[in-house]
Amino acid sequence: MQEETIKLPKKIILTPYYAQNFGKAYLGDSLEILKYIDENSINLILTSPPFALTRKKAYGNESAEKYIEWFLPFAYEFKRILSENGSFVLDLGGAYLPGNPVRSIYQYELLVKLCKEVGFFLAQEFFHYNPARLPTPAEWVTIRRIRVKDSVNVVWWLSKTPTPKADNRKVLKPYSQSMKQLLKNGYQAKIRPSGHDISAKFQKDNQGAIPPNLLEIANTESNSAYLRRCKTAGIKPHPARFPQGFAEFFIKFLTDAGDLVLDPFAGSNTTGFVAETLQRRWISLEINEDYVMGSRYRFSQESDEIKSEK
Repeated sequence: MQEETIKLPKKIILTPYYAQNFGKAYLGDSLEILKYIDENSINLILTSPPFALTRKKAYGNESAEKYIEWFLPFAYEFKRILSENGSFVLDLGGAYLPGNPVRSIYQYELLVKLCKEVGFFLAQEFFHYNPARLPTPAEWVTIRRIRVKDSVNVVWWLSKTPTPKADNRKVLKPYSQSMKQLLKNGYQAKIRPSGHDISAKFQKDNQGAIPPNLLEIANTESNSAYLRRCKTAGIKPHPARFPQGFAEFFIKFLTDAGDLVLDPFAGSNTTGFVAETLQRRWISLEINEDYVMGSRYRFSQESDEIKSEK
């Protein structure tokens, strides 16, 4: 493990588990480490914490009944350390109630607490659609056939003020073929049957389409360099990794180069890796040493290189 020590934004000096050009990963209880980070110092908190699932997972997760009580202490720290124009993006998966084909509403109860009690604003809700997700829970979806597969996580984009830093021009999507034709051939301004007034400004070429709040990003990295290197080194990878495209979207959308990004439940450190490639400073916190150890392999071109440093 790397011996270099650094000073977090406040007074405590901690030893990072490893460091890169723009950021550092720490092993430890994030709730404790967060207390030593200066207020108003983080530009983006981007994370996908353990979900409130019916069955316990290897990475640790609270039940839906206990989830809000468990999460709120983190939330107060997040609000304290977030910059005034910063954002807190929270990716949460859903859950069924134990033994019943009905859904828990813990994500929505948590959102209400985050806004009404902690004091966040809901800037916008997103939906993370993973078309590659398996049909679960099997009891209701594949055996009794009374539900369809759940392929969407809710994503709460929260902020300390109503006007966090954001620029959708950084995350434009390629135009559709029909839009390309419209730009090429022109468009006659008129009022649609819906009542929308489509003016001549509609045919302006903005170099891309504004993306929707439905993010279709498959999580299919079964043969990624991270997994291959973990296997070679005999390290158990994190079982619930979110895709790089998810982190890339929000880091581009909500930060500028040089801003500071934090993931307090880093897992395999997708957030840190993407922040590094986009030249954002980053801090990742993870309590499980196996996951921190494995996450180093996201950054190395040669797994033997990392193995020799352990």
